[in-house]
Amino acid sequence: MFKYYCLNNIATEGLRKFSALYERTEDMDQADGILVRSAKMHDMEFSDNLLAIARAGAGVNNIPLDRCAEKGIVVFNTPGANANGVKELVFAGMLLASRDIVEGVDWVRANWKNPDIAKVAEKEKKQFAGTEIRGKKLGIIGLGAIGVRVANAAIDLGMEIYGYDPYVSVDAAWNLNRSVKHVTDVKEIYELCDFITIHVPALPSTKNMINKDAIDMMKDGVILINMARDSLVDEKEVIRAIEAGKIRRYVSDFPNPTVAGKPGCVTTPHLGASTQESEVKCAKMAVEEMQNYIENGNIINSVNYPRCDMGICTVQGRIAIHHKNQANMITQFSTIIGASDVNIAEMANKSKDTVAYTLIDIDGPADEELITMLRSVEGVYRVRVIK
Repeated sequence: MFKYYCLNNIATEGLRKFSALYERTEDMDQADGILVRSAKMHDMEFSDNLLAIARAGAGVNNIPLDRCAEKGIVVFNTPGANANGVKELVFAGMLLASRDIVEGVDWVRANWKNPDIAKVAEKEKKQFAGTEIRGKKLGIIGLGAIGVRVANAAIDLGMEIYGYDPYVSVDAAWNLNRSVKHVTDVKEIYELCDFITIHVPALPSTKNMINKDAIDMMKDGVILINMARDSLVDEKEVIRAIEAGKIRRYVSDFPNPTVAGKPGCVTTPHLGASTQESEVKCAKMAVEEMQNYIENGNIINSVNYPRCDMGICTVQGRIAIHHKNQANMITQFSTIIGASDVNIAEMANKSKDTVAYTLIDIDGPADEELITMLRSVEGVYRVRVIK
C-alpha cells in the first residue's frame, strides 16, 4: 500500500484517480508522494520515505528542486493542464486594459445612488473610451502550451501575431497557426507590438527580463500583460513607464505592493489557473504522473529529472537509480548486475543538467546484496526496486 499526502486542497476528481493501492495519510513523514499547489516547501524537511512531489500546476518556484534531486525525490508539474484557463484570462486582461472597463465599472459603483445615473453615464462615458484589439499587433514571449493557445485564439480575433521562443518545441510548432510570425530577436516584439504578453518560466535567467532597456524599446502606449510570474518584470520600471506615458496599462495576475491599486495597473489575485476545469485537470494529471512513477518508475513531466519511460514492466524485476550525471556510471551498474549473475533485459539512461536517471529491467529478482552494491557506487543518490 502506498501513501500520499495533500499539502493543499486538491480537487476531489483528481484524488479519485488513485487506485486501490493508495491511501491518504495525514502524516507527511509517512507519505510516498506529496501533492501540492502553492504551499512553500523550501524550509521543509523530507523523510526518506518520500519518492515524489507532484505540483498541481505549472510553476514550481515553491519547491526546492535541487535539494529534492539530490535526495532522489522526483518533482512533477502539470504543463498544459491549466493552459486554457490562463489563455482566457490573458484575453480578459487585454480587453480590460484596452477598453478602460475597470475604470468604467468603478465609476458606476461610485455613482449608483444617483437616480439620474443613466443620463449622467451618457455624458461621462467618453472618459472611458478605449480601443479595439482587432487589427492590433500582439507579441507573445514564450510559445509553450499557453503561448500557442493565446496566439491561435488571437488570430481568430483578427490580431497580427509575433511570437518569440528560441526553444520552441516540435509539438508547439506543429500546433501553432501558420499566420504567426516567428521572430528570432525579441527586440522585434518590443519595437512593433501594441500588446505584449509573457509566457516563460521564472528562472534566474528570466528574472527581470522586462527591464528598463526592454521598456525603452517598446512602442509608446503599449499594453503589457504578465500572467506568468511577477519576477519576470522589473515592476518599478513599469510604474515609471506608466507615469511617463510609455506604458498605457500593465496587467498582472500577481498583486504586490509595487503594482496593487496603482494607476495604470490592472491587477488580479492570481486567478490564472483558478477555474474548476483547470484545477480538476491539474489534479488528475498530477495523480497520474505520481502513480506511473511510483508503480513503474517512469518519469514524465518532471522538472528536476529527465523524462524516462519504459512502460509497464513485463519482466521479473525493474530497478530505478538516481545519480549524478557523470562518466562511467552505466559501466559500474552493468558490472555489478552482471557479477550478480542477473541478466539485463532492457536499460534506459537519461540525463538532465547535473542529474541522471537509469531504469533497468532484469530477468531475475534483485536481492538485497545487489541493491546494497548499487547504492554504494559513488554519485548514486537513490536506488529503488520497482518490482
